[in-house]
Amino acid sequence: MDIAVNTRFLLPGDQLEGIGRFTYETLRRMVQQHPEHTFHFLFDRAFDPRYLFAPNVVPHVLNPPARHPLLFVAWFEGAVAAWLHRHRPAVLLSTDGFTTLRTAVPRVTVVHDLAFEHFPQDVSWLVRQYYHFFFPRFVRASRRLVAVSEATRQDLVQTYGVDPGRIDIVYNAADAHFRPLPAAAQTAVRRQFSGGRPYILFVGALQPRKNLVNLLRAFDQFKIQTGSDTQLLIVGRKAWKAGPIFDVYQQMQHQGAVQLTGRVSDEDLVRLYAAARACAYVPYFEGFGIPIVEAQQSGCPVLTSDRSSMPEVAGPGGALLADPFSVDELAAALTQLDTDEALRTRLIEQGLVNSQRFGWDESARRLWASVEAALR
Repeated sequence: MDIAVNTRFLLPGDQLEGIGRFTYETLRRMVQQHPEHTFHFLFDRAFDPRYLFAPNVVPHVLNPPARHPLLFVAWFEGAVAAWLHRHRPAVLLSTDGFTTLRTAVPRVTVVHDLAFEHFPQDVSWLVRQYYHFFFPRFVRASRRLVAVSEATRQDLVQTYGVDPGRIDIVYNAADAHFRPLPAAAQTAVRRQFSGGRPYILFVGALQPRKNLVNLLRAFDQFKIQTGSDTQLLIVGRKAWKAGPIFDVYQQMQHQGAVQLTGRVSDEDLVRLYAAARACAYVPYFEGFGIPIVEAQQSGCPVLTSDRSSMPEVAGPGGALLADPFSVDELAAALTQLDTDEALRTRLIEQGLVNSQRFGWDESARRLWASVEAALR
């Protein structure tokens, strides 16, 4: 059987984030588990050969590169639709929420979140117009939908009126190399990244929904109120609409206690989680929130938001929850994590247990079941 897969988020080099990581981890397993099928990977640019996971993967580069709303239309409704018409695969799997409307091929579409519906101001006008026009149509045109959390599943039902029977849940997970470190190794990490001082860790792209504006304000308030020597490390690339984040950063009284590291290597990220005093990941909307599970699996206490998918992912008792819109509440939570050793110990224990609910092998199995369901 020929299976077409939209793999435009398998970017060259070390650039994988949430959607790219989901695509990489599930497809790598799926193609190896099903050598009897041929997987046609549809890229929108030159690809890294490491993404040809097995001999049954056939790559295709379709132009133009799709990183702009007008080019989205050209790629999905033009290049992808034409390829599907020529090759007639049994199914099209798309892992990034987008698909094509111009085909009769059965479609399976993974939806990570509907953040643009709830916070339209966080994306540009043109992107917002594209999403509002095409996304409901993509949802209706797909034979099966995959949601990365129950929260996203319910959002699809409530926002677009989707029959819940058409939606499967396939969670994200943390890579196996995220794990606790011995105390001596943690000390070495702190010497390298925070001058030997304890630190709170944030991991994610610098964009509005990640709520760094409020996290920075809360961290400054925490420092003013407590005098703690704990630092804040922000790990991630500068993404879109990041200007207000840097405006707040420049105004901080304790700006010197904040480090903006940019992206770091996978090896360093593993070490940073395991040596952190806590992970503060407090978006105001999230489809899943991989850093929650990465931190828990690393033996790192987690502070996260009390809404959308994050309590579901963190699990009962697996994280300290706070209102992401309340700077006072976030500052109080940072103080708790910095000073309450018993709380940190309890969160570490519960987090390690909770992280075992998620695994990429199971995610790949569930995604394959969705593909099979689309063919019935």
